[in-house]
Order: sequence, then C-alpha cells, then structure tokens
Amino acid sequence: MEKINVGIIGCGRISDLHYPGYRQSDQARIHAVCDTDTDLAQRRTQEWGADTVYTDYREMLCDKNIDAVEILTPHKLHEAMVVDAARAGKHISLQKPMTIDLESADRMLAAVAEAGVVFRISDNYVFYPPIVQAKKLIEDGAIGKPTNLRIKMISGSSGGWEVPAASWDWRLAENAAGRGFQTFDHGHHLWTTAWYLLGEVERVSAWIDSADGIVDSPATIMWKYSRGVCYGMCEYAYASDMHIPSKYYANDEWIEVTGTRGILLIRRCTGDICTGPGLRLFDGHNWTDYADVATDWAEGFLGATHNFIAAIRGEAPPLLSGVQGREMLRLTVAISKSARVRREVYPDELDARFPWLFTWQKIRKEKKDASPGFSVGALLGFGKKEAVYADQAGELTEKLAERFDPAAVRGWYAVVGLHLTAQGNSPELRFHLTVSEDHAQISKGQWPDEAELVIRVPAGTWAAILMGKKRIETALIQGQLKLSGKAEHGLKLRDAFHI
Repeated sequence: MEKINVGIIGCGRISDLHYPGYRQSDQARIHAVCDTDTDLAQRRTQEWGADTVYTDYREMLCDKNIDAVEILTPHKLHEAMVVDAARAGKHISLQKPMTIDLESADRMLAAVAEAGVVFRISDNYVFYPPIVQAKKLIEDGAIGKPTNLRIKMISGSSGGWEVPAASWDWRLAENAAGRGFQTFDHGHHLWTTAWYLLGEVERVSAWIDSADGIVDSPATIMWKYSRGVCYGMCEYAYASDMHIPSKYYANDEWIEVTGTRGILLIRRCTGDICTGPGLRLFDGHNWTDYADVATDWAEGFLGATHNFIAAIRGEAPPLLSGVQGREMLRLTVAISKSARVRREVYPDELDARFPWLFTWQKIRKEKKDASPGFSVGALLGFGKKEAVYADQAGELTEKLAERFDPAAVRGWYAVVGLHLTAQGNSPELRFHLTVSEDHAQISKGQWPDEAELVIRVPAGTWAAILMGKKRIETALIQGQLKLSGKAEHGLKLRDAFHI
C-alpha cells in the first residue's frame, strides 16, 4: 500500500499531540490541513509540511488525494463532519468524546457502516504505556481477581501549556449545555480507562458539584462492573490555588487497581505530580517497579495514531471502534443522568423504550437473585427438595477439577477432605482434593490425615451447589454445609472452582 494521505480537520491545541504520529510514520503523511482560522491553518501547513490548506472541511473532503481524516473539533460538530467524511469515502479518526448524545452517535454509526470506511474514536489513554502494561499484568493474574479500581483526577489553576482563548470559548459553551469540562469531556478518558482495564459497567452512581460555579468539580462517581463482585470509583478535585506541574494541561491522574492477591499503581497520566516509576506492583510481600515503562502523556497519542494507520491497512482492529466509542458515550451520559436524577443509573436503560420500567425490573431481579434460598420455607426445609440431585453428586465432584482456575488462587496449596452424607438416592461419599500450583486432583475415598479442611454436606445439597442451583453461602447459613479445620481455605476453594 502507498503512503496514506491524511487530512487534519481542526488545528487547535490538541493537534500538537496528534500530528507527531504521522510525522514519525513511514506509512502515512499529513497531506492537507483545515481550520476556519486562516492564519492558524497556514501556520500548521508550514509546521507540518502539508501540501494543501483549507478553511472549509467540505472542500477538503472533495480532495481525491486524501484517504483519511483526523477530526479534532468541538463535540457538537462531530456528527456532520463524520457523516460527510463517510459519504466522501474517507477513513475517519475522531477526537473523543464521540458526540453529544446517543441519537447522534447512532446516525454516525449508520453512515460509516453504509460507507464501509474505517471509523474509530481516538483515546490516547488506552495506548498510554503504563496503562497498557497494567492491563497485561491484570490479564496475566499478577494481582489475582480484580475487586476494586480507583481513579484520582486533580486539576489546578495554573501549570502546563497555554491554551488559546478560542479553546475555552467552545468548552464554556459545552459546559453551559450540561456537558462539563471534567466529567463529560475529560471524563471520557477515565471511563475508557476503567472499561479497558476491567470490562463493562453494569450501573453507576454519581455526585457532581462545582466549587466555583463553572468547573464540574468536586465530584465522586462510583460504578459496579458487570463481571462478578468488582467496583470502581473516580474522585475529581479542583485545587483552585494549586499549581500543577505538567507539560500539557493543568491536571493529573493516578490509578489504583486492587485484586485478591496484589495492587497496581499507575501514576503520571497527564501531569507530573507523582515522581518515581509510572507503574508499580505490590504482590503481597514486595513492590516491583516498572521504571522502564515510558510515562510521557504524548506516548499514548503516538500509539493511537499508529493504531489508526494499522486499522486502515487492515493490520489491527480500530481502538476504540465506533461501537466501543458509543458505549463510552453511553456510560458518560449515564453518569450525568445519575447526578441529575440522584439515583443509580444502568447504562442499558438509556437504550430501553421505557427506562423507568427497565430499571424497576432490573432492581427487582437483582434483589431476588441476591437472596436465593432465604425464604422461611427454605430455612425450615433444610434442603429437602435438593435430594433429587443427590444421585449426581459423585459424578459432578469427580469432574470438579475441570473447573479449576489456577489464576484465581495462584500459589495456593491445600489438601481438602469432602464428606458427602447420604441423601436421596446417593450413599455416603468421601473425596479428597489436592491443589498444588497450577493443577487440582480429586480422588474418591478416605481423605489423608494431613487434610487442612474438611467439608461435610448432604450429597443433594452439594450437587445443587455445583449445578448453580444453590449458593454455597446459603448452605453454610442454613447449617447444611459444615467446615472443620482451616476455614479460610473454603474461600479459596470457592474462587478456585467458581462455586
């Protein structure tokens, strides 16, 4: 493939971080520049070595030499520019956030799908080296099973580079429309990071205030991930009298991810408040510093630009894709709604025909699922109905090793005895389970003397637990499941086999 000719639409402050990726590439180049400010457009053309300059993006889109466009304009202009670019057959990289509402996002997605062009939302945080390395460590099980993520974002009154007055003008207009500097605009970076590291969000709860009547800070946003018991929190602080050491904007962020076995610290996203390594890992005993991981905020922009080029060449999927960009916008809108209506908001409800009904049904189901088996009848019945599963207890137990997840309990060694008392059609059964490093072995028969934990439970109840029809906690509360020895191994057993 010949070099990709790119047109930059919007030459404001942020473009200083987008053009270097093209300058350093041998696969793409900046062919044209467009900005409504003629002097600025002319200056950027000279600085970047572009061939052509435009003041109307529509004229730029008629340039047959242009293969792709990088759109770096205010949010409310995104939809028209994306739709026009798609119809002109140009591949599109769009500055975050995607647009101002979900209806607009859907129209954009329809336009790019019809045109068959590459479309992605540019977010440098998912390419920022400490965050990328942290994701790899999480996936490799370095901190065990993630349970909490916390983001601290602080902005000050001075520091960083000079931002032209025109950049503040459109941001003030966005702020007046309810799309705040921090939680809507910059917030996209933070919600994208939270999603990138730990996955989809199920529901959010937000408190957004303003110390000066303009900046949407202080604010506290909390969310629950869709995957198991895992939560996130973001705290915004506006230090009106503080100078923020930074080469870029006058703000900084640091991130902490806690798992069942360790902690990750990510520092210096935008600014330079925190010194030392940009990424640290605590494994329960020692700290490991990743001092060789680059911590310049600009590195993420380089990675984002290279991803766009690779996506055009068919060498990598675009990140964020248009669908992912919409998901991040939906999460941002859910956060804004939560603060406004003062309740938890499910992002899914924003796509529901009747949001209030969706939310009511969702909460009702979650409450029901949260307390299975706690009815009076269940407490008094002592699992009599579970006897019908008793004849499956032996087979299910022998297959338990197939469910073993070593990443959930890395380094755990234990010998466990399992005593299934006779119930229904099942006689008394005994098993012993040995967990060592990365494998588990289950044998039928009397457990050895060195068993550190012995579990006694009716066969039918145990089968119901393994089948997902009864929670192990419920059986414990009802007195059907009894432990002797080191009870703490019971928690690891639950995690190791997902029971």
